[in-house]
Amino acid sequence: MTALNRTSPGPGNPGSPSAGFGVGRTLRLGASRIAYETRVYFRQTDTLFFTFLFPVIMLTIFSVAFQGMGNVGANPDGTGGISQAAAYLPGMIAAGILLSGVQNLGVDIANERSDGTLKRLGGTPLPVLSYFFGKMGQVFVTSVLQIGLLLLVASVVFGVALPTDGGSWMTFAWVYVLGIATSAVLGIAISRLPRSGKSATAVIIPPILILQFISGVYLQFSLLPDWLQNVAGIFPLKWMGQGMRAVFLPESFAAVEPGGVWDLGSVAIALLVWLVAGLVVCRLTFRWIRKDS
Repeated sequence: MTALNRTSPGPGNPGSPSAGFGVGRTLRLGASRIAYETRVYFRQTDTLFFTFLFPVIMLTIFSVAFQGMGNVGANPDGTGGISQAAAYLPGMIAAGILLSGVQNLGVDIANERSDGTLKRLGGTPLPVLSYFFGKMGQVFVTSVLQIGLLLLVASVVFGVALPTDGGSWMTFAWVYVLGIATSAVLGIAISRLPRSGKSATAVIIPPILILQFISGVYLQFSLLPDWLQNVAGIFPLKWMGQGMRAVFLPESFAAVEPGGVWDLGSVAIALLVWLVAGLVVCRLTFRWIRKDS
């Protein structure tokens, strides 16, 4: 009888008739968490400025500050090339993806762990997967809105010509999906680094800011020394930026990339490696502070 009881179908067993209801419940709770997390996100002034609006603000500052330098990639007689806003747009999109995932979730979950929110959630029937769906769904929603705002400002305010062919937008779609998934997973993973919620911003934000400077966001990547390019190539932001440059910059700009090509195959491989690594770290380090986690 004991053996039968251990294997009898129940809500927690795959053979249970109600197992499907468990999956449906997890998804419904996840959807409600997405709505909740998104509302909380837009109510936080500091997060709204340093994560959501930051790439738009930086695009505006750099575009205005350097417009007097003329077009990027212009001919010797000053003709041709692209505007400063067009040159900075891909890097700002890549930076926005990283900020939405890594910085946002890293700081947010570290604070929730420190103030006892995770412990309280661990005492509720909320499934762990629903919690993750809520966090990652919020990152996706806010990131899409952020990129939409970036493209709107670049196009309307600075007259940047956006791609018109389907192939470029297909490339944008898969680079974005891989990039945002990787960033979200890495954000969850590095949330274990701060020792407290108070130290979260000090621990997480400076490395992300340094990555932006060495990964082609604020400085043209080809102008960096080779050793610094190699260091940046270890991290995902460089590859997200390269993928976005392949979408939004003219084909002639590939000549200044390492190897003289966009190398989208390496972009996909690098992001997939970081995605898998992030998932492994999350599985090993995240604690729901509950026995069934």
